[in-house]
Amino acid sequence: MTLLDAVVVGSGPNGLAAAVTLARAGLGVRVLEAQPTVGGGARTLPVAGLDDDLVFDLCSAVHPMAWASPFLRAFDLPARGVDLVAPDIAYAQPLDGDRAGLAYRDLDRTAERLGPDGDAWRGLLGPLAASWRQVTALALGDKRTPRGMLEGVPGRAALATMLRPGLRFGTALLEQGGPRWDRRFLTDEAKALLTGVAAHNITPLPSLAGAGTALLLAALAHADGGWAIPVGGSQAITDALVHDLEAHGGSVETGRRVEAWSDLPPARAVLFDTTPATALAVAGDRIGPARRAALRRFRYGNAAAKVDFALSGPVPWRVPDVGRASTVHVGGTRAEMVIAEDTVAHGLHADQPVLLVSDPSVADPGRLRGGLRPLWTYAHVPAGSPQDVTEEVTRQIERFAPGFRDVVVASRCVPAAEMEQHNQNYPGGDISAGAATMWQMVARPTAAPDPYLLAEGVYLCSASTPPGPGVHGMGGWHAARRALRREFDVRSEPSLWP
Repeated sequence: MTLLDAVVVGSGPNGLAAAVTLARAGLGVRVLEAQPTVGGGARTLPVAGLDDDLVFDLCSAVHPMAWASPFLRAFDLPARGVDLVAPDIAYAQPLDGDRAGLAYRDLDRTAERLGPDGDAWRGLLGPLAASWRQVTALALGDKRTPRGMLEGVPGRAALATMLRPGLRFGTALLEQGGPRWDRRFLTDEAKALLTGVAAHNITPLPSLAGAGTALLLAALAHADGGWAIPVGGSQAITDALVHDLEAHGGSVETGRRVEAWSDLPPARAVLFDTTPATALAVAGDRIGPARRAALRRFRYGNAAAKVDFALSGPVPWRVPDVGRASTVHVGGTRAEMVIAEDTVAHGLHADQPVLLVSDPSVADPGRLRGGLRPLWTYAHVPAGSPQDVTEEVTRQIERFAPGFRDVVVASRCVPAAEMEQHNQNYPGGDISAGAATMWQMVARPTAAPDPYLLAEGVYLCSASTPPGPGVHGMGGWHAARRALRREFDVRSEPSLWP
């Protein structure tokens, strides 16, 4: 068989980012994907049992990182025909009593709507939004090297430009990640608005990891691109990456499950866009005993169950402006979300679970088909739960949108226990590919100096490596550039310009 330069196992955004980087350096690259379609957590497809003309994002749906990630900024999605659109209201948090927190792209408008908490919101997020490049570099760095921590920050004096934003981010992180988090805001609206973003991590709150997620994403909501939706769905990002890979001589094979080293074609380097468990099972004794032991200690986290709805009309939110946001965090007040997330962490289903809800047609009307619209929802549940949560999700939305049941035409649930059937990187329904604790966000998957190198010629490049979950491609980019230097002695980085 012909010896390839590199094989990438898995075609999620990180795997494709790695493959594109290697192919643009002139290497022969092949991507192997177990599923019949490409994209991992960034796929858009019809859903069995729902209207065949509607397409749904299988996992990721809303993409602040599509314009903010250093890798995707360099790749330049808009120049490749990916149209990123963002609504005026990035996200919303409905509350009982005809109330809601609304995060407009306009920071001042958000502050005005928050009334007595307006200045506090502006003071917390305004400086971070103004320094979004530096904040993003900190959050999406490799967590190991100065160079990896300054990725995407322009100018020769990058370190100096990071100092003040870094201190602001660190101070805000300590405030919002600990017992002082309730001191800044007075109103339920402001407290819940930030907590809903922190809850993306599916961990008990407050936490440093949740605060880091909340501060980054909330700041990006008020920055240049907002919470963007790719027109047509997440698949548009995947298709742009695949097109570039193929244009530079690379290839993708679907339906190619890799369970043992013998399933791989001969190659000088293998990069796994998989969980550490899969990489261990395939690479076996090629990985040294100390690293194998450390990888086996990697912990997976709480889970999400997915419910997709086909609707005959928009969600009838009690506060109409909530319907102007493409993303709605449904969970009630900060106190209610804390209880719900703690319940899940103890292995139980919350009576009123935290939901992520997205109607992509709010920003992308082209997703409407024949009077029907897709609605994408996640409910936070215990890891490995087999429970169909359609009724719980419906009841929780109906709480803030009376009459929701009346616009539901059809629905389908994927329980947490079945999530890995369409993406093996979600064991037990853990869509973060590893518990999103502060330690595991830094020492991910281990505390080794190089978190991507597993053995000679073997790398891990998935969301189980720094910087963690999200459609940003950074894990793949970090790993591929290390492989270029170490395995192929390529010192000049390939350009990602279209």
